[in-house]
Amino acid sequence: MARKKAGSVRVPAKLTEAEQDLVWHMERGYQLETDSLGSNPVLRRLKDDVEIRPASANRNTVKPLEEHGLIVPAKDRDTLMIVWRIRGKAKK
Repeated sequence: MARKKAGSVRVPAKLTEAEQDLVWHMERGYQLETDSLGSNPVLRRLKDDVEIRPASANRNTVKPLEEHGLIVPAKDRDTLMIVWRIRGKAKK
């Protein structure tokens, strides 16, 4: 499968295909949601509220994205769910 290139975010070469896929979707209008432990990731398209549950993504997919500085948790009222936002520039 061909690698998807990220547009505005500098994606480290060490990311897996599943991690690259999450970043790609987030750059195209999806928001990433997980439970409070970072498990059960769901991609939600903001314009029409369509949900995608990526089969290859799990907590171990989300954690490296946070560690690389590609995504940050957004402030939300729901303490049982974390909404992740894509960050403009990644840490080097």
